[in-house]
Amino acid sequence: MPSSRSPGSAAAAPDVLSPSASFLAAYDGFLAERWPPGTTTACVPTPYGATHVTSHGPADATAPPVVLLPGGGATSTVWHAQAAHLGRTRRVHALDLIGEPGRSTPGERPIRTVADLTGWLDAVLAVLCPEADGGRPVLAGHSYGAWIALHHALHAGPGQQPAGLVLVDPTQCFTGFRPGYLLRAVPLLLRPTPRRARAFLTWETAGAELDPDWLRLYEEGVRLPSARPVTGPRPRPSALRELAVPTLVLLAERGRALDPVRTAQAVDRTLPNASTYTIPGATHHTLPLHAPAAAGINRRLDTFLAALPEE
Repeated sequence: MPSSRSPGSAAAAPDVLSPSASFLAAYDGFLAERWPPGTTTACVPTPYGATHVTSHGPADATAPPVVLLPGGGATSTVWHAQAAHLGRTRRVHALDLIGEPGRSTPGERPIRTVADLTGWLDAVLAVLCPEADGGRPVLAGHSYGAWIALHHALHAGPGQQPAGLVLVDPTQCFTGFRPGYLLRAVPLLLRPTPRRARAFLTWETAGAELDPDWLRLYEEGVRLPSARPVTGPRPRPSALRELAVPTLVLLAERGRALDPVRTAQAVDRTLPNASTYTIPGATHHTLPLHAPAAAGINRRLDTFLAALPEE
């Protein structure tokens, strides 16, 4: 969703973005309760700051690793259902975005452009998925995270593109936001508060039962200042048509952020190597962690990953 925290300068000092004790307690509690045994965390240094990574699965797996990017306002912890499922046979890494809620911390070099954003992800992937170990992960993202993953694939040089892309209800990739979604988001964008965040989520999910610990973490994240997120226009259709990376696009049947029918049609027109599926009953903000949407994502991931060409 559009960033809902108080925007600061992209060059804001690291201490401006320091998470509160209550946020860290909610984050660590959710991670401990929801992520499977054997989960590890690490901090990956980059020119743009330190990236917090939560990992699960066998370190010696031969299948390409999966790198997961959350949506705006979320954290890497939202991917616990996919980590538990995929981590049985492959390594999974979930990233906290720099400048968004989480445990990543900005550095001296701010992320101001799409090139900076893809440069940051390049630096992280060089550590997590070195070429000596096979390189080329599968990149998956939800919402804004999907926008980042798609731009990274489009900007990657020869041989540097991901082995596959998974775009979960991808915003600003193929179609724009529904006007009603943006209109409802205005109060939250102008003055973000936990109460407004909860009201917005209740509206978008049509009152679905949300994980209370995740909701607490999300509301704590709303209280935090943030760097102004890098945004931009949707990718050019001509660039999308040239993208050869196998891609899975998963859409929320009842989502209020995107029109799933229009988005699927746009994908079909512009992305020749894509498969598109609609997750029954899902909304933009029940993805990717809430039942039954999480199980639907996992089933589609299994089929997509099994069909990827061997390196």
